[in-house]
Amino acid sequence: MTYQTITLDIADDIAVLKLNRPEVMNALNSQMRAEITDAARNVADKARVLVLTAEGRAFCSGQDLSDRANVANPDLERTLRDEYLPMLRAIVDCPIPTISAVNGAAAGAGANLALCADVVIATQSAYFLQAFSRIGLIPDAGGTYWMPRSMGSAKAMGAALFADKISARQADDWGMIWEAVADEEFEKVWQGRAAHLAQGPTVAYQQIKQVIRGNWDRTLEEQLAAEGKGQGICGNSRDFKEGVMSFLEKRAPKFEGR
Repeated sequence: MTYQTITLDIADDIAVLKLNRPEVMNALNSQMRAEITDAARNVADKARVLVLTAEGRAFCSGQDLSDRANVANPDLERTLRDEYLPMLRAIVDCPIPTISAVNGAAAGAGANLALCADVVIATQSAYFLQAFSRIGLIPDAGGTYWMPRSMGSAKAMGAALFADKISARQADDWGMIWEAVADEEFEKVWQGRAAHLAQGPTVAYQQIKQVIRGNWDRTLEEQLAAEGKGQGICGNSRDFKEGVMSFLEKRAPKFEGR
């Protein structure tokens, strides 16, 4: 697919997917959702970490309310089922670590697109906004799933009902994101985090993603079994052998991602 609403650059095992509609604060239209889905589905064999970020002053302002496909046929349930669900699943199911580098406002579906990544890093001037109730809707694009799990039911309910801005610092304090960093350090920090993951034990990262993300639906016994299965896979990887040898030899490991 030739991308027109996003860019995808891959170098040093790091794939950087940038939302690229800065003139509308990177609002999501049908084409952008399809392009994000395609990129996330096909990047794992080309890179060892995927970063989602954006051009311009905003990360994503949410659904493009002027999108012709939705104005002409305002079937919101269909749009969520046929366009948002595949996009979110492509990111969540991506076998390599994913980072949302939130460079500015993340509102509505844009906030929840950011939250679906494995790790969220935001500039301190950024904010998150569940704006849905302002136009008579409920949080979607996974908002009712990610928010209670990341910051608790009380904060999630308030965020949904009042539609107040949540600053990056608040999001950090509440456990909603991994970290909020000073604006001037933002790019350096997320690039450093991405480089760290790109040089790490990719097989272990894949198992970490699967075991942690699945824990909500398992009993303790089932979770322990999932850990055992994942650990068995990791134990047969070349990176585990390299990790042990580097520890014994008192040197930095050189993981290959296998």
